Amino acid sequence: MSYLGESIPKLGFGLMRLPMTGEEVDLEQTKQMVDLFLSKGFTYFDTAYGYLDGKSEEAARKTLVERYPRESFQLATKLPAWAGAKDAQEARDMFFTSLERTGAGYFDFYLLHNLGADRTEYFDRFDIWNFLKEQKEKGLIRHLGFSFHDTATALDDLLTKHPDMEFVQLQINYGDWENDVIQSRKCYEVARAHGKPVIIMEPVKGGSLASLPDSVASIFHEADQKASLPSWAIRFAASLDGIVTVLSGMSNLEQMKDNLSYMEHFTPLSESEQKVVAKAQDALEKIPRIPCTGCDYCRKGCPQQILIPQIFKSMNHYLVYDNLPGAKGNYSFETRNGGKASECVACGQCESVCPQHISIIKELERAKETLE
Repeated sequence: MSYLGESIPKLGFGLMRLPMTGEEVDLEQTKQMVDLFLSKGFTYFDTAYGYLDGKSEEAARKTLVERYPRESFQLATKLPAWAGAKDAQEARDMFFTSLERTGAGYFDFYLLHNLGADRTEYFDRFDIWNFLKEQKEKGLIRHLGFSFHDTATALDDLLTKHPDMEFVQLQINYGDWENDVIQSRKCYEVARAHGKPVIIMEPVKGGSLASLPDSVASIFHEADQKASLPSWAIRFAASLDGIVTVLSGMSNLEQMKDNLSYMEHFTPLSESEQKVVAKAQDALEKIPRIPCTGCDYCRKGCPQQILIPQIFKSMNHYLVYDNLPGAKGNYSFETRNGGKASECVACGQCESVCPQHISIIKELERAKETLE
């Protein structure tokens, strides 16, 4: 049985990490990347209202929309109602701003951006669901869905409430596949149980799976000396069933060429290759980390409403992958509205209810020193 996006090639060009010259997008290099991408038969481009403060959508217009027939590619963008909109009109205006910036005329795939946790409430309050359905009826959107960062239970609830959403965009990679907080596998299975095709984001976990600890990288190198580390991550994601495409945020022409080298004639991971990935997953699990399962018991009685599970997720990003810029970026986003580690008053309430018996106060102090 066919599904939405089945015929789309399984590598998408994510326009979030474009090459830059100072504060501006390197348009000439981006044009080269777009040209090469399309010449190899790939067609899906992904941007968002907030990427590069709007410069990503503008770059999509200058490097893609103004240079190629509109029906020769798919363009996706996203509306982040939680990102500074004071009322429904401001949130809705984000859609029209994206139309103007991209000059696309319509969007092939349009997403409510980053649903989950307290962010979903903004889309409900501003009635973005119905607003975007109206834009679809007008022909300005061809396919409507949402991107999501939260638990599988929350995803199931959303898809039950909004069965007309046509697809879901999820963070899926072999590093997060069994992660108790990100729940890649569980979220994927929920989406498929609802019959929704999946667009995969963060297949290389923000670059972390491209620069693995030696204990993990050696597993892949021993299996295939020629294959790059990102190739294992992207092929793992693209090997799943019901996938529209796998987004890769390519930052230069060299990354584009590497991705195309193994995705132009994509073959799913073989059984022996799946075993190699499983071995690498086991090795990652053995790296010491904060054993937080994201149960949230600690936060329910916290007088400061410290975002303890989210802070520990950011710390584990650093501890496992040694990616401090990525960990700091995660931390800044999660605590953008407060709940920082430095706000802890060391009352100990959290430690009294933690099922994992984590020394939370000590770990928050470490997070403050590392991430703030």
